[in-house]
Amino acid sequence: MILADKIIEERKRNGWSQEELAEKLGVSRQSVSKWEGAQSVPDLQRILEMSRIFGVSTDYLLKDGEEAPAPAEGDAESAEPLRRVSLEEANRFLRVKNETAPCVALAAFLCIISPVCLIFLGAAAEYGVLPLTETAAVGVGMIILLLLAAAAVAMFISVSQRTGEFAFLDSEAFETEYGVTGMARETKRLYRERYASYNIYGTLLCILSVVPLFAGMIFTENEFVLVCAVCLILLLAGAGVIFFITAGINTASADKLLQEGEYTRRNKKRSRLTETLASIYWLSATAIFLAVSFSTMDWDRSWIIWPVAGVIFPALMAIVSALQDRTQNK
Repeated sequence: MILADKIIEERKRNGWSQEELAEKLGVSRQSVSKWEGAQSVPDLQRILEMSRIFGVSTDYLLKDGEEAPAPAEGDAESAEPLRRVSLEEANRFLRVKNETAPCVALAAFLCIISPVCLIFLGAAAEYGVLPLTETAAVGVGMIILLLLAAAAVAMFISVSQRTGEFAFLDSEAFETEYGVTGMARETKRLYRERYASYNIYGTLLCILSVVPLFAGMIFTENEFVLVCAVCLILLLAGAGVIFFITAGINTASADKLLQEGEYTRRNKKRSRLTETLASIYWLSATAIFLAVSFSTMDWDRSWIIWPVAGVIFPALMAIVSALQDRTQNK
C-alpha cells in the first residue's frame, strides 16, 4: 500500500473529511486531495504530524511494505475488516444512481402534486364551477391522489431494488481501492456546474411558486381563483423539487464514495436514529393530514399541514443532531 492509500485509509478510519484533516494539518483541502491522488507528496513536517494524529509510526506511512498498525484494544469498529469498494463497483454505483435520479425526482413530484386534483375538484364543486357534488368531487380527487401515490411508491421500490446492493455505502464504514477517490472527486468536479444550475432553478421555482397566489389576492376576490393558485403553488414547488433531488442525488453519490459531507463515519452513526425519526415524523404528519381533512372535509385548507410540517422537520433534525453531538462529546 502506497502513502496515498494509507492517508486515505487512516483519514477514513478516524471519520474525518479531507477538510477536517487539512484543518488539523494546517494545509488546504486541495493539498490533502493531491496527496490522496498521488499527485504530490507531503513534506517531512506533515508526515510527522500525520503520524501523531493518526497514532501510527512514520515507518508505516513511508514504507510500502510496512504492515498496518494493530487496532487499539476495545476498538471494535477498527478491529473488524472493512469492506473494500473496487473501481469497477464505484463506477457502476455512480452510473446506477445517475440513471435512477430522474425516477426518484419524478416520484417525489407525484407525491407533492397528488392532492392537487382533490383540492381543485373540491373547490370546483363547492363554487359550482363543475357539475359535481362535493362528495363526488372528493371521491374522484381521492382516487387520483391514491393513483399518483401508488405510482410514486412503485417508482421508489423499483429504484430501491436497483440500488439495494449499494445500501452499505450509506450506513457502513468502508475502504476504497486505488483510483476510486480520484475518480469520485473528478466526477463531483465535472458535475459542479450543473449542480449549481439545478439548485438555482429549484430555488427560483420554489420562491416564484407563491407569486400566483399573491397576484390573485391583489387582482381578484374570487375564492376559486385563489384555490387554483394554491394548486399552482404545489405544481411549481414540485417542479423545483425535481431539480433539487436530481442535483442532490448525483452529488451525494460522489460524497458517499469519498465518505465526506453527510456521509462521514460520524454522520453514518447518526443516520439510523434520524431515519427512524424521519419515518415516524412523516407518517404522523400524513395521519394528521388525513384525520383533519376527513373530519372537517375542508380539503382546500387542510393542505397547510404539509408546508408547516416541512418547515418544522429540518428544525427537528437540527435539534436531534445537536443533542447527539452533545452526548458524544461528554
